Amino acid sequence: MDRCNFRCPYCMPEDTYHEAFRFLHRDERLTFDEIVRLAQLFVGLGVNKIRITGGEPLLRPNLAELVGELTGLDEVDVALTSNGILLAQHAAALAAAGLQRVTVSLDAIDEPTFTTMTGGRGGLQRVLDGISAAIEAGLTPVKINAVVERGVNDHAVIELVERFRGTGVIVRFIEYMDVGNINHWQRRDMVPSAELLARIAEHWSLSPVDPNYHGEVARRYRFDDGAGEIGFISSVTAPFCGDCTRARLSSDGKLYTCLFASTGLDLRTPLREGASDTELLELVRHCWIARTDRYSEQRAQKPAGKDKVEMFYIGG
Repeated sequence: MDRCNFRCPYCMPEDTYHEAFRFLHRDERLTFDEIVRLAQLFVGLGVNKIRITGGEPLLRPNLAELVGELTGLDEVDVALTSNGILLAQHAAALAAAGLQRVTVSLDAIDEPTFTTMTGGRGGLQRVLDGISAAIEAGLTPVKINAVVERGVNDHAVIELVERFRGTGVIVRFIEYMDVGNINHWQRRDMVPSAELLARIAEHWSLSPVDPNYHGEVARRYRFDDGAGEIGFISSVTAPFCGDCTRARLSSDGKLYTCLFASTGLDLRTPLREGASDTELLELVRHCWIARTDRYSEQRAQKPAGKDKVEMFYIGG
């Protein structure tokens, strides 16, 4: 889903994505059947993890139906990333459809900072209620993704950790990135993960944890007192391009091999023009093999004026 009910300044600022902004029309988005068909092809190529993201995916009507179709695929782990504002009313249905886990985007635990980070939309308590509902429904471990911007919400990091320590919820801090073209990113606005780790370690003793799988983007640390773990996603200071195993499928059927890509492979057109599974597989296979994405490693030398796809369009 390319739409969202928040207006986070680093992703969908209100002055750009206002009431008159034209999002995708229903006919421009892939249908559930089209998504499932492509997912089956991806699984045939070795994909074993599917993440439903946005925008805000819970704005898509009857999303649990799609979840049920995807979780019916063989040996596929299906999870969802949401801003949490609608999660309380959907958690039980998503779990019943077979969803395994949810990740909630939450950048602060105090109301004023939360309001700033969401562009004045939503309500903190509704997000917290959504997290509680997800835990009750068994969509665990719930993960929280927090984008940290210096001078905006970095003061809220310790409170966020303290709120979820010992609850089974895993908080992951994401370095503020230059995703898209409209967040006016400056490196000075980014708080390095190493700095955040040092701040947190002043309060609680931590030990590094081995990755769960090859290509895991978060570097994990466990509280030595047994109160759970936290993670850091450090695309700016510790790029992981060489280990990246992720591709993204947009709502309108474009396949992107990098979060910072400027173009994607159109799969919707051949899909709707009657391409066979073999033909679609060859398109996807060639796209993946030919990829040369290393944006995070080459950030300082990035071409001037190179437009990048916006994060809400392909998921974070």
